[in-house]
Amino acid sequence: MTRSLEGKVAVITGAGSGIGRGCARRLAEDKAAIAVWDLNPDGAAETVSLIESEGGKAIAITADCADKAAIKAAADETRAKLGPVSILVNNAGIAPFTAFTDIEDDEFDKVIRINLRGPWLVTKELVGDMLAAKWGRIINITSSSTQTGSPMQSHYVASKGGLFGLTKALALELGKTGITVNLIPPGSIDTPMLRGAPIDGDAYGATLPVGRLGKVEDIAAACAFLASEEASYFTGQTMSVNGGRYMGSA
Repeated sequence: MTRSLEGKVAVITGAGSGIGRGCARRLAEDKAAIAVWDLNPDGAAETVSLIESEGGKAIAITADCADKAAIKAAADETRAKLGPVSILVNNAGIAPFTAFTDIEDDEFDKVIRINLRGPWLVTKELVGDMLAAKWGRIINITSSSTQTGSPMQSHYVASKGGLFGLTKALALELGKTGITVNLIPPGSIDTPMLRGAPIDGDAYGATLPVGRLGKVEDIAAACAFLASEEASYFTGQTMSVNGGRYMGSA
């Protein structure tokens, strides 16, 4: 069932490819106007072209989603062209593989800046629109590695674990304002980022309970639900879209 988001403006960071693009296309299908924020202008433009070819409305904004000034400029442009923001998907991130003993301070700081400080800054910039409207959806894309761990990615897991904690804290703080804050920790999703990682994605996917890698559409479907009015009683929740990689406890 299509959930109408008509009249809503959604910002999706890192929407120039992969999971971000999938979420942008799905929310546009549900009638939201989409602001595609990405550091790669060509990727952002391609996402907008796809959305428009499918009958949706979108704009491309080139922005470093971890830079405060760039975020402010992107938010101002979004509001000027589309209106106040009511849905935010914090998706932009990096996922390097480096042995713990080889991680230099600069690499650790970069991962934290992009994966944790970035979503904090973007959320801080946009949450005022949601507070004014007394309605909002904040969806943070984390990682199933925060639930299971991941070798060679201690800095990445730490950054996404911080985003997990931020989600819980904001859900409590904003709960009575009409804003929900939830997180999706994807499992292994077939994206350019995964294909560039030093692992055999297909072999790993075959070991999962569902027997395959995830698709961006799997994450986008969860995102569409959490952005909808139907999810108004979900906040502070973890929607684990991971093919059974992690099932948690009863």
